Amino acid sequence: MDMPLSHPVTYPAPDLARIDRLMDAAGLEALVVTSRHNVQYVMGGYRFIFFSAMDAIGHSRYLPVVVYRRGGADTAAYIGNRMEGGEHANHPFWTPTVLPVCWGSVDAAEAAAAHLKKIGAARGRIGIEPAFLPVDAWQVLAGSLGADRLADATGMLEQMRAIKTPAELDLLRQASERITDAMGATMAAATEGWTKHRIIEELRHQETQRGLHFDYCLLTLGASHNRAGSMQAWQPGEVMSMDSGGNYRGYIGDLCRMAALGEPDSELVDLLAEIETVQQAAFARVAPGVLGGDLIAAGEAALRAQPSAGFTDFFAHGMGLISHEVPFLMTNHPVAYEGVDAARKLEEGMVLSVETTMLHPTRGFLKLEDTLAVTATGYEMFGDRGRGWTRGGQ
Repeated sequence: MDMPLSHPVTYPAPDLARIDRLMDAAGLEALVVTSRHNVQYVMGGYRFIFFSAMDAIGHSRYLPVVVYRRGGADTAAYIGNRMEGGEHANHPFWTPTVLPVCWGSVDAAEAAAAHLKKIGAARGRIGIEPAFLPVDAWQVLAGSLGADRLADATGMLEQMRAIKTPAELDLLRQASERITDAMGATMAAATEGWTKHRIIEELRHQETQRGLHFDYCLLTLGASHNRAGSMQAWQPGEVMSMDSGGNYRGYIGDLCRMAALGEPDSELVDLLAEIETVQQAAFARVAPGVLGGDLIAAGEAALRAQPSAGFTDFFAHGMGLISHEVPFLMTNHPVAYEGVDAARKLEEGMVLSVETTMLHPTRGFLKLEDTLAVTATGYEMFGDRGRGWTRGGQ
């Protein structure tokens, strides 16, 4: 059923003209969007709270779908769970058609295929997300529309999210700042004898009370390089690396900061300065019009000049609704994807994570990870605090 709007739209449409251009370049007549992050993007920030922590229900799973025909905003549809009618009634979606009719993946795919036929978009190439389309849903689409019409739209949809709007940038800024503040508060609270489990739970509390969804904390203490939670306790003179990911309204914050239990000695000061030198060399190449690969080259060149280069690594990647997205700047380092954007220019509105990691043989795991947004004149760093040595227990 079509659900007409009775009051102004709460969740507005994205830049449909840009999406149309990307679809045209990819040779796509229509899209069937099924990943949570791309559904959220196309739906103007909407995500259904009932399935925010899980998607399995009964014998199947929650599968939200957006159907969009190139140049056809008036025929776009959102297909969701039967409980989502109330969400739309309270906070209207931009899509003219809203179908809260599904309980699983098969009926969601059936509704999508039926809508594509209804709007006359079932004969061209239809973009899908293979990694986010259950096989039973794919079988429905292939059987109803023809498998030869289904094309991989992953790359096109990644490019769609590459340039963040001012509203998205604000959410990413808030995610980074809230995580940075939560890490600082946790480091200040932690003292001698606190275990990794206790520190991680304290960080969970600090992030949650700041309105974040806690995703993870990769934590090391002392000389160990093991970042898993354990009963290892923090001891005087030891370092702590805290690498935390959380999100604010779906947008990712991912940063790493360092602490010492006591005053850091001169060796630790020098080691963190090496990491900072690499970070700053990469930062200096962040600006619109600069090739993504130039940023990587600058960081790697600075790294090679450091005394600890033999056990230090540099990495940079795009981020936004997911932790690794456009621009993809490095190949299989360490995540398994191709650095397809290294030869492309950075653009205003892109967001980058820049990280330098040292696996020191005696002092432990040392790392800084920062988030930068490309601006018209260079960059803005989000969560730009706590980047030196934080003293624990203070």
